Amino acid sequence: MDLKKIIDKRDWAAQYMIDEITHIIKTFDKRDPGSKGELQACEYMADVLKNECGCDSAEIESFRENPGSFFGWIYFTITFVLLAIILYFFFPLLSVLLIVVGLLIAFMQFGLYKKFVDWAFPERTGHNVTAVKHPTGEVKRRLVFNGHPDAAWEWPVNYKLGGVGFEAHAIICAVGAIFYLVLSVIYLKENGMTGLAFRHYSIGETWYLAAAFWGLLFLPFEFGLYFMWNEKRIVDGANDNLTGCYMGIAVLKALKDEGIELENTELAVVLTGSEEAGLRGSKAWCEAHEGEWQDVPTFFFSYDTIHDPKYLMVNYRDLNGTVKADKDVCDLFLEAAKEIDVPILKGWVPPLGGATDNAAFGQAGFRSTGITGLNHKLENYYHTRRDTYDNMNAEGLANCYAATVKALEKFDNGEKQ
Repeated sequence: MDLKKIIDKRDWAAQYMIDEITHIIKTFDKRDPGSKGELQACEYMADVLKNECGCDSAEIESFRENPGSFFGWIYFTITFVLLAIILYFFFPLLSVLLIVVGLLIAFMQFGLYKKFVDWAFPERTGHNVTAVKHPTGEVKRRLVFNGHPDAAWEWPVNYKLGGVGFEAHAIICAVGAIFYLVLSVIYLKENGMTGLAFRHYSIGETWYLAAAFWGLLFLPFEFGLYFMWNEKRIVDGANDNLTGCYMGIAVLKALKDEGIELENTELAVVLTGSEEAGLRGSKAWCEAHEGEWQDVPTFFFSYDTIHDPKYLMVNYRDLNGTVKADKDVCDLFLEAAKEIDVPILKGWVPPLGGATDNAAFGQAGFRSTGITGLNHKLENYYHTRRDTYDNMNAEGLANCYAATVKALEKFDNGEKQ
């Protein structure tokens, strides 16, 4: 099918998305993971999908989660590291153990998004939306548009210093922890079991103390990480990630308005809540729908923070670079954008870059990719109070929408099965 008429509605689509996103932000409560506001946004978008976009169904599903754990690991890790720094002067073996455990918690909870310390935080109910538009004939393929309706807790350092300052702070803290870990290991290696505690220092051992005292320069940075997030301030999340939610909604709305029905391609919009709590909604969706949607070739486009047209990107790897996206799905979007002269980058979500919901779909065996529209070095609006409805980019939205429709056209015509 030729969808040029829909592609040409890119400017309309961008304004439609901006207007709808503005309405949600102005009308409903703040949308932190597992909140009333997240549910309100899900209910509103489900209604739009059912009544304005022609979906045959739009179901809201709930799941249990512990959203505070995603950044709550900081309280464990930094407390352990600060104690380890003190204990280095008395019990270096215990210092080693505390740092290793602290770094393990950070890696599992924040690096791999595992539910490692979830048990220690209050439980909430999150919500997902699954909307489906059937074709007129037999279903031979399926395209799923994904975004997350929740918004992030603010990152104060990113707000004050931008992404360079934010990432530099995190790196300095990691270096500080590793510094004392290595220092403790060296001391224990050279002193054996007699080095389990410092009781006296020979002339040749005083460098241990000198190095440890210089290492105290890391203390303010380590302590400052307690304030990496402000759980009392929820950002508006206009770009991150109502733009991702409305990318698929805008496509279905345009098709509906133009009276276009696909014959063999089923369309779906899956909105997965609590992405900012560690992909909790998308992981819950994959568990709830395990074994489903395997009957025909099914591709997922997972959108996150569609803003700057210079950085529209297909991410071939996700989750801090640890999860591989489906190459055919990636190539489909990349080739579609190039065919209509939409600037597009081929990249990945690097270490310290976090993840998109694509990672959860990929880990569950679904064929997916993550589409982003931001600098992975982090702009100062990312996870800050600057992510507002009046700080959106119409060109970035229009370009991503046009590339999405072209990808749908190519997929509907049988490419990349």
